[in-house]
Amino acid sequence: MANHHASLLLILLCLGGSVHSRSLLGARTPDPVSDGLDVRRGGGGPGSPYLQLLRSSPADAESSSTCEETYGFLPCTASWPGNLFLIVVYGSLMFLAATYLSNGSELLLEILGPGIVGGLFLPILGALPDAMLILVSGLSGSTETAQSQVSVGIGLLAGSTVMLLTVIWGSCIIVGKCDLHNSVAMDKQDTKGFSLKGSGVSTDLWTKYAARIMVFSVIPFIIVQLPQILNSTSGRHLAVLISLIVSLILLIAYCIYQVVQPWIQRRRLAYVEDKHVFFGFLRHIRTHPLGRLLTDDGKLDKDFAEKLFTTLDENGDGYLNAAELKALVVGMQFEEIDLNEDGAVDRIMKDFDSSNDCLLELPEFLDGISKWVSRARSSASGIKNFGTGKFLDDAHHQTTQEHAQLKSGDQTDEVTEGVGNPKLTTLKAVLLLVLGTIIAGAFADPLVDAVDNFSDATGIPTFFISFIALPLATNSSEAVSAIIFASRKKQRTASLTFSELYGAVTMNNLLCLSVFLAIVYIRGLTWDFSSEVLVILIVCFVMGTFASFRTTFPLWTFSLALLLYPFSLALVYVLDYIFGWS
Repeated sequence: MANHHASLLLILLCLGGSVHSRSLLGARTPDPVSDGLDVRRGGGGPGSPYLQLLRSSPADAESSSTCEETYGFLPCTASWPGNLFLIVVYGSLMFLAATYLSNGSELLLEILGPGIVGGLFLPILGALPDAMLILVSGLSGSTETAQSQVSVGIGLLAGSTVMLLTVIWGSCIIVGKCDLHNSVAMDKQDTKGFSLKGSGVSTDLWTKYAARIMVFSVIPFIIVQLPQILNSTSGRHLAVLISLIVSLILLIAYCIYQVVQPWIQRRRLAYVEDKHVFFGFLRHIRTHPLGRLLTDDGKLDKDFAEKLFTTLDENGDGYLNAAELKALVVGMQFEEIDLNEDGAVDRIMKDFDSSNDCLLELPEFLDGISKWVSRARSSASGIKNFGTGKFLDDAHHQTTQEHAQLKSGDQTDEVTEGVGNPKLTTLKAVLLLVLGTIIAGAFADPLVDAVDNFSDATGIPTFFISFIALPLATNSSEAVSAIIFASRKKQRTASLTFSELYGAVTMNNLLCLSVFLAIVYIRGLTWDFSSEVLVILIVCFVMGTFASFRTTFPLWTFSLALLLYPFSLALVYVLDYIFGWS
């Protein structure tokens, strides 16, 4: 595969090189020729060894154009067909870089698991191609050139966000749809076809949290836009600095959250399992033949609890051991949380045994049950008729659903193949990451130049070119991976898919924006991207808010996402070229 990519790279570069190899003997006019430096970048001095005359098309043969060979040897052209070809070539190389980074990240995750790797390095590596393109768009040439080329960066930033939350999000709904039963998607059941309300996708609670984090990640965009909102021109540079600081703080906080999230998730799951045990325990003994567990006002009936203790104490020594306690939990069903009777006994003993002697005295038994009844009452706020015990059934059912949603996002239940040779896999992962980084760094600048030259040749604003074309290069591998993963039609895989989409947008809003703001501030560029920022805010708010308050998405929701893509393009065009925002 590596040899195939290398051969493809050589062929494309050779073909691209032919775009620029035009003999001076073929020039029909004595017009000044290019010295290999773009006059917009402060070049144009005499004596350059690269003297070329490129004509964009026969239609404009009377005027000459110039272009700059990136690094002094990579091909360039001033014609729109040539630049379109170069965009495809360099875009393919950026796609290759993104693929290498994605594959290397997955291999590294298999070796080291989540935490620092999955929570810190992988999101950063995923945003690296976009960050590279944004970085070089504002570093090259003079301030005027940088101001012109940063449109490429803001176009890529907006385009990536919009594409992930519209086209890719909607596609994942379509390929991942399953039959809906009681507003929950049934794993691997897809018999209702394209029923707009009868089929859809379900995710877990953690995916909702990821969507909410994504919404909060747009705060730096709002801060940097405040001077424009207030019609102030004096505070724009300061607003850029403040937004940069806030963006970096949020980026660090997000990375820390990603690192500790597996630990938080395990603690949350353990807490829900504890709730499931005590609700199940109370429901089990509520209808015991000895009497009622609760009085009419919902409090523990101590006479019943004492009779129950005496019945369980088979040897009459005044203590309940694990074996005697197990007789109480026989028949309790904990299969839905993968807990057997011994596990339930351990949890009860741990919570009741205040003396830590693995034996329960009557006061400990009464105090433990009373404590669990109080916890049940506090968790069932709003229910008045505690005496019937119906609230225990409702609370137990709710806890079961909550556990299922949390468990579906737990990667430990997925059967994965063991890593055969950890050292070899680690080496391969590192090589892929290094190679992907080198390719992304090397070809980001020529891709930006090709987009800028294509814009000059066609008159199409660079924003629209970078909005549509560049996300296809930098996010295609991520998009294909998400769609394939969603097509497995399981709640767990759907949860991971949409969480990764929200995480990618969050990293765009924080890491890529931080790079962009740093360039604007350091180089003293003008922040004038109101329409572009508005598009990002609208899409993130609409999709983020929509996904923050529900875990099931019927099939019809894909249309909402897909319609936002052309809406975004139309909005920027109307605001910029009809109302003159920029």
